[in-house]
Amino acid sequence: MTTLADFPITRRWPASHPDRIQLYSLNTPNGVKASIMLEETGLPYEAHLIDFAQNDQKSDAFVSLNPNGKIPALIDPAGPGNDAIGLFESGAILLYLAEKTGKFLPSDPAQRWQAISWVMFQMGGVGPMLGQLGFFHKFAGKDWEDKRPRDRYVDESRRLLGVMDHALAGKEWFVGDYSIADIAMLGWVRALRDFYKAGDLVGFAEFSNVAAWLERGLARPAVQRGLAIPSKD
Repeated sequence: MTTLADFPITRRWPASHPDRIQLYSLNTPNGVKASIMLEETGLPYEAHLIDFAQNDQKSDAFVSLNPNGKIPALIDPAGPGNDAIGLFESGAILLYLAEKTGKFLPSDPAQRWQAISWVMFQMGGVGPMLGQLGFFHKFAGKDWEDKRPRDRYVDESRRLLGVMDHALAGKEWFVGDYSIADIAMLGWVRALRDFYKAGDLVGFAEFSNVAAWLERGLARPAVQRGLAIPSKD
């Protein structure tokens, strides 16, 4: 039987509540997918800060759980068969928690696969493209004289926002009720507008359906809590 103690990461970040899900993360657009989902489902969990300034995500302890050295990652001490299970990749974590709780993933098979499709859309497009745009707009890329790399990501981010805006026409959420499809994207769209300050650059105001969806999502108390977990404060 696999237990929490079998995971080397727990020696670097010991569990104060070993019966709870152990979350290893930071409140980045990817990290908050897990914390929002945990807050929404009400599952008991313990959050451990993975500090990028200390390069925690590249430490041997963290890489023992996620070989890719990226957040978020988690351990569920009560996984399948009541064995502890370690998980990485935010999309996989969303799917796991949805199946574990029976929440935020439609039970109708057709809608279920539509929701999963939107999660994959976020993983393959929204996250990577908006993240690169953020680099070129807010961080080191802004100092590059050649703006062609930045503009490439601007154009692709606008295209993705257009896809989302079209999908949200006449709807509150991407698939039926609020689901992991929405949770996957909320942190990234918020970061584009509020953290990267790239709203004007991509013409965010043009995408009125996306803007209204974002406000609906941010109005959820569990989303507000999840956006701040874990923090450095």
